[in-house]
Amino acid sequence: MMETRRMKLGLSDRVILGVGFTLLGLFVIAVFVPLAYVVLASFMDPNVLNNQGISFNFKDWTLEAYRRVLGNAMIWRGFANSFFYSAAFTVISVFVTLLAAYPMSKKDFVGRKFFNIIFVITMFFGGGMIPTFILINNLHLVNTVWAIILPGAFNVWNMILARTYYQSIPTELREASSLDGANELQHFFKIMMPVCKPIIAVLALWSFVGMWNSYFDAMIYLNDADMQPLQLVLRSILVQNTPQPGMIADIQSTAEMSKVAELLKYATIIVSSLPLLIMYPFFQKYFDKGIMVGSVKG
Repeated sequence: MMETRRMKLGLSDRVILGVGFTLLGLFVIAVFVPLAYVVLASFMDPNVLNNQGISFNFKDWTLEAYRRVLGNAMIWRGFANSFFYSAAFTVISVFVTLLAAYPMSKKDFVGRKFFNIIFVITMFFGGGMIPTFILINNLHLVNTVWAIILPGAFNVWNMILARTYYQSIPTELREASSLDGANELQHFFKIMMPVCKPIIAVLALWSFVGMWNSYFDAMIYLNDADMQPLQLVLRSILVQNTPQPGMIADIQSTAEMSKVAELLKYATIIVSSLPLLIMYPFFQKYFDKGIMVGSVKG
């Protein structure tokens, strides 16, 4: 079978496949090498890492960075804040998006074209950072969790994706539920929601990852250090090179403090990435189906 398939491939086909596999291999290497370096560097002794780089001698390995990172209260507080913001944002964002997409998917919805135009305009034009801050401030949301969760809860692109998924569901399903006496709300919650698990999983994954990696809104709207998400704590370590108090307080030498601070960067990156790495396998079975919404027309 394989030999017959190979014989059918012409020279141009083999060249194209070879170029494709080569580019794919280079892409995988470009992603894997930095990730592997960060993981290995997080376990290295700071002196060895700074003097000779990565060592595969287990005598040069240490868990000191993870002990300092996981033993810091600010890291755990930021972790809890990020998880709360991301979970709350995901629930609100997915729910609002699905509610907006449902009527927009119905061709008999009055004003459908008008609302479509309004939604599309907001994808290209916005008020800007200063007017948005003034609005959030006038609503008395500054330094509250709602300043992080509400402004970006509705995403037009996600709404379009959900609308397309709704349109791919056979209309006979709505007719059947109508014969059973179901109204629109009952049809939406009892019929459509179970059918829409793939798109819900995709929207939830995108929303969670987007909020988990976000720090700019928190930097603008949050003044209380106890409310800062993990990404702001991570930013202070990676960008400003200022580890949290207590993480290197027992190191007296300035040179030693610099080495330990460098090591803490890698351990903090790994700790902050763990939730996303754990989530992806559980969403993978829905992700492939949901991401292909609208790509094939019947």
